Amino acid sequence: MSRSRSVAGLVGRQLAPRVAGAAPGITETFVREALERAIRGVGPLPGAAQAAETQLREQGGDVEKAVHEVVENHVRYAGAQGFLTNIGGVVTAAVAIPANITGLALVQCRMIAGIAHLRGYDLADPRVRNAIMACLLGADQVDDLLKRGTLPAPPMALATAPVVDPTLHRTIATQVGTEIVARMTGKRLAVTVGRRVPVVGGVVGMGADGYATWKIGRYAGRELRPRASR
Repeated sequence: MSRSRSVAGLVGRQLAPRVAGAAPGITETFVREALERAIRGVGPLPGAAQAAETQLREQGGDVEKAVHEVVENHVRYAGAQGFLTNIGGVVTAAVAIPANITGLALVQCRMIAGIAHLRGYDLADPRVRNAIMACLLGADQVDDLLKRGTLPAPPMALATAPVVDPTLHRTIATQVGTEIVARMTGKRLAVTVGRRVPVVGGVVGMGADGYATWKIGRYAGRELRPRASR
């Protein structure tokens, strides 16, 4: 399993520039816009804070149960959009990849922002937004970037930094955009080209997107520890 993941990741990183060229919106601006829409709300989906507050009421004011439900709900959202954007199989791969990147980024941004809100963070704070984007990378990628010095601190420290670094937002957004494209490209090509069975590709995509979202939700829950009592 680990070897297949590493191969998919390698393929994704090699082909990421091509996919980004086919979908020009996959840039640091795209990442910032996905985060903004996740926080503000888009279409039938209310904003992250509003959705999180709904879960808090349903859980009788228990913040940790609300956090759990926010993650579970977004895992389901991610699985559903993963299935719908992958069901066309290899024939529609070129179209499905950009659509899936957009959907998954929005879902995961909304989930992390909801967790941050429940834990007492101000979603309008640029430091908190940096932390949300860093959580999107996941534990392994954050650790790697910390070792290389690309990222100055883990998400919790970014959210509570004493000052705002005006250049950090763009740096993290660029890294997130590259990483999302790499992940999705490697996974999509492995599924659609390797299996060449449209419905099977959809089922695998659904499971992969849901699992990836669950992992990121767990990571965000560990990193964004309670900031203030409600």
